[in-house]
Amino acid sequence: MQDSAGREMAAAAGPCANIPADHMAFIRQVLDRVGDKWSMLIIAVLRDGPLRYTDLQRQIPGISQRMLTHTLRQLQDDGLITRTAYAEVPPRVEYALAPLGRGLHEIVLQLIGWAADHHDEIRTHRARAGTAPSSSRS
Repeated sequence: MQDSAGREMAAAAGPCANIPADHMAFIRQVLDRVGDKWSMLIIAVLRDGPLRYTDLQRQIPGISQRMLTHTLRQLQDDGLITRTAYAEVPPRVEYALAPLGRGLHEIVLQLIGWAADHHDEIRTHRARAGTAPSSSRS
């Protein structure tokens, strides 16, 4: 299927129907990044303004230092957050939502809220299907 400009489209119908086929690989990468659990939690935590690394680590239970550093770098590379280093002793670095990240923030909060609202229901379905996670991962 082609659009009016003659570009090949990713699909004939559905949510990808208006996306050029040559954009799909990149769009999947972006969705993978913003849909990652740690990325979503970092974006949600930064809603009230800039935070230091240790504050982020305290507010996101279960994230390792390595994963926090890695995810912050990826979000910064994508323009979703900013990193500001202050020339102070001791050094101070703060992370904040960039305009692009602020546009994603409400969507992330809705997804987190949905997951929290349906936690018990999903747990029940998983138990019935025999795919319930162990108690260490709940």
